[in-house]
Amino acid sequence: MSSRMRWIASGAVLLFITGCCSWDKFSFRSQSPEENEPVTQSPRLVRDLAVPYNMLPVRVEAIGLVTGLRGTGSDPAPSPQRAVLLGDMQTRGVEEPNRVLQLPSTSLVLVRGILRPGIQKGDRFDIEVRVPAACETTSLRGGRLLECRMRELAVLGGRVHEGHVLALAQGPILVDPSAESGEDRVMAARGRVLGGGVAMKSRPLGLRLKSEHQSVFNSSRIATAINRRFHTFDRGVKVGVAEAQTDQFVRLHVHPRYKDNIDRYVRVVRAVVIRESARERAERIARLKGQLLDPATAAEAALQLEAIGVEGVDALTAGIESPDPEVRFHAAESLAYLDRREAAKPLAEAARDQPAFRVFALSALSVIEDFSAYDALRDMLSLPSAETRYGAFRSLWVMNRNDALVRGERLGDFSYHVLDVGGPPMIHVTRNRRPELVVFGPDQHLETPLALNAGNRIMVTSLPTGEVSVAKFAVGESDQRRIVSTRVDEVIRAIADLGGMYPDVVQLLQEAKQSGALRSRFEIDALPEAGRRYERSPDNLAGSPAQQDERDDDLFAEVDARDRSIRQRSGSEEGDEGEHRLDSDEMAGDPEPRQGFLGRMLWWR
Repeated sequence: MSSRMRWIASGAVLLFITGCCSWDKFSFRSQSPEENEPVTQSPRLVRDLAVPYNMLPVRVEAIGLVTGLRGTGSDPAPSPQRAVLLGDMQTRGVEEPNRVLQLPSTSLVLVRGILRPGIQKGDRFDIEVRVPAACETTSLRGGRLLECRMRELAVLGGRVHEGHVLALAQGPILVDPSAESGEDRVMAARGRVLGGGVAMKSRPLGLRLKSEHQSVFNSSRIATAINRRFHTFDRGVKVGVAEAQTDQFVRLHVHPRYKDNIDRYVRVVRAVVIRESARERAERIARLKGQLLDPATAAEAALQLEAIGVEGVDALTAGIESPDPEVRFHAAESLAYLDRREAAKPLAEAARDQPAFRVFALSALSVIEDFSAYDALRDMLSLPSAETRYGAFRSLWVMNRNDALVRGERLGDFSYHVLDVGGPPMIHVTRNRRPELVVFGPDQHLETPLALNAGNRIMVTSLPTGEVSVAKFAVGESDQRRIVSTRVDEVIRAIADLGGMYPDVVQLLQEAKQSGALRSRFEIDALPEAGRRYERSPDNLAGSPAQQDERDDDLFAEVDARDRSIRQRSGSEEGDEGEHRLDSDEMAGDPEPRQGFLGRMLWWR
């Protein structure tokens, strides 16, 4: 071969090699820029590409009618609200609706509820009611809200504009027992219907991709990454919790383990890594293990290890051996949501000893399917701290509501639980989620002499024989009477037997406590609170000022969380009351006063 031919052949080979390299470099490059990013020490998480969707509460409202008032109602003046109510009454076939509104036993009310993130069709939520400012109704005590359809409402141009029906509401109204219509009309003219709202539609959760990352490819790989970590079963078939619906949106189904803590579920999902090799994951776990042992970075490290799943258990187990209580708590909390029994002991310690961690520790204990968690919660039922023992009760009920210890029974419209446990005698009632009365210690008595009211129609008085008379007086009905002992349990059952409702029983207990007839501790919503500050010791101050995350725990802090969100969007609203305690007893373990019975209820401006 001539020299010229050899040069031509060599050039052809060189061009072929160069062309292949160029083709490999350009023609097979991914259409997504993330594909060619160099591997770093911090791999991309879901939260780097997407933000939560539908995580704010939705306010639904209605114009409603309350009946059963004892002469404290009024005829509402002409207004857009009255027009809406009359239209609704006519639609329902009410005869002579104007005459009904004139009765002193009825009142027009404004009705409001908050649909929490992730609420499902059929789920119940609390309803708040109040009398409009121009209305002459003096008290809602003893009233019952008739069924009303709740929507998103807006007043524009003097007219009320309505959205779609999102919920139904009805039920007996719970008014602050200490409010008197003549002395405190504002408090007497507002109240709650516990669990009175029923959602008619589910609120889907999801992730919305950030604008710079919106593509079908990214949406798909986010869903794939999440489904590698989380799955549920649909009629026996294993399915992922994430569904890539568009190039902008990934829908999330709630994993059963997080159904009572939606906020944590979304944060863990967003901490999932989109792509990493087995070697990269092992290296990352080693880094996170070191970060977990530092109080300043423990919370984030624990969250990412929880998002990894089973492979992160060993690192988290090392965390619960730390001498630092903050490290132990964060590691144990993540282990609980991975259903590891090792988390029960450190979580119980946090619930007892650390008020800042209490609400989260009790919530985490409720998801552990092991007797170690059950035993730890049962032991807390006898502690002096009211919020710890009631928080333990609620965790046990969430864990298994059919368990004999906490199952209780249905009396009228409320759940009634008598716990044969040690510790100081205590009676607890709620003003949120569901009407519930819990008696800690069965042998509690009322002191005589006494004369108490249980609503508008039932009176409880002592007899010379030392017994108690529970009598019902109602217009159009024959008088009824029950004679019982001074045991609180018998009095409550007699009230329910005569048709008394939950608000009636709460009023009786409140009056008994105020008059000195009830010596036991009486508590209302003695729940652990989110947002408390945890102060690290000087030896552990490694970074920014220490503070427990203000996370909104669905199990215990639903009302406070939704109220904070509404306040952030709407500003302060009139009706917030100053802090005071209904019970002056001071017990160990309750770190700070709580607000009054209805003190934290938010109302319209």
